[in-house]
Amino acid sequence: MDIEGRENNLHHQQQQQQQHVGIMSSGLKRFLVVLNCVLMALGNTGGPLLLRLYFRRGGHRIWLSSFLETAGWPLLLVPLLAVSRTPPSVFATPRLLLPCAVLGLLTGLDDFLYAYGLAFLPVSTAAILISTHLAFTALFAFLLVRQRFTPYSLNAVALLTVGAVILGLHVSSDRPPGVSRGQYYMGFFLTLGAAALYGLVLPLVELTYRKAKRPITYTLVIEMQLVMGFFATAFCAVGMIVNKDFQTIPKEAKNYELGEARYYVVLVWSAIFWQFFFLGTVGVIFCVNTLLAGIIIAVFIPVVEVLGVIFFDERFSSEKGVALALSLWGLASYSYGEYREGKEKKEKEVALRAQSG
Repeated sequence: MDIEGRENNLHHQQQQQQQHVGIMSSGLKRFLVVLNCVLMALGNTGGPLLLRLYFRRGGHRIWLSSFLETAGWPLLLVPLLAVSRTPPSVFATPRLLLPCAVLGLLTGLDDFLYAYGLAFLPVSTAAILISTHLAFTALFAFLLVRQRFTPYSLNAVALLTVGAVILGLHVSSDRPPGVSRGQYYMGFFLTLGAAALYGLVLPLVELTYRKAKRPITYTLVIEMQLVMGFFATAFCAVGMIVNKDFQTIPKEAKNYELGEARYYVVLVWSAIFWQFFFLGTVGVIFCVNTLLAGIIIAVFIPVVEVLGVIFFDERFSSEKGVALALSLWGLASYSYGEYREGKEKKEKEVALRAQSG
């Protein structure tokens, strides 16, 4: 679950981004918006589903599955080379390189927690639990970057918390076959831990932007994401070495229920789909704003739920339906609050320019 941008609330930086976007023709901008939305949608659904497929059909390596979430980071070189002809500036800026390295290591740990949780949870349940990251984001943003609570963010925190509690109280109707009660609860709390860590990383990314003291361009955002992806992957690779995952992969492939060739297909496409998500998210935020990225993420939670029921025969209980409704309500409340805050800031800026003019 690597991140560069889900709901970062970087309004002053978005203004700089919009200036760069304004240079594009309207046709090119529309094409890029559609392309990035498609990439984001594919990654937001395909990544979790393929990871769950790996576990359901005989995969057992937690470090390997967490490694896959960021192993596609070299794909970021394609858009980076397409938009920039100069050497990456982030590598020559310790003010950015060191924080990105630390954020990458935290992301690697977050990947591990998420993969461990998904090994024991239905993908539909994990999707709802991960949505609680908004509650943790609101809390850590208040502590780290002094972003104030609003009635909308408080409402979102309350709704998302109640939704998670409802899921936790009805474990018997949600456990996948072969998963014990203890394993289910371990997966449940590790997934919540992943959401909490994710909620911490987002404000830290915003703090890094503020400390950079330079314009945040699309090129720089991709460079930072690339550095974070490299260090997150390296973190998980060390875990694989210690856990001897590299030696186990050929044996696990031979015993995989779908066959050896399809085992490797699942691994490769899992890494690709996760990178689709991260690249699409960065593109949507740069070309439009963080609000649209948050809306797309919210819209595809029920899509993941439905696909989990179709492909994995997961039960969609009434409790899960209530939790899903509460999560979507919370996400809508949070997104509307962001929209209102952004609109108020724009109105104030227009008024100030009118006064100064």
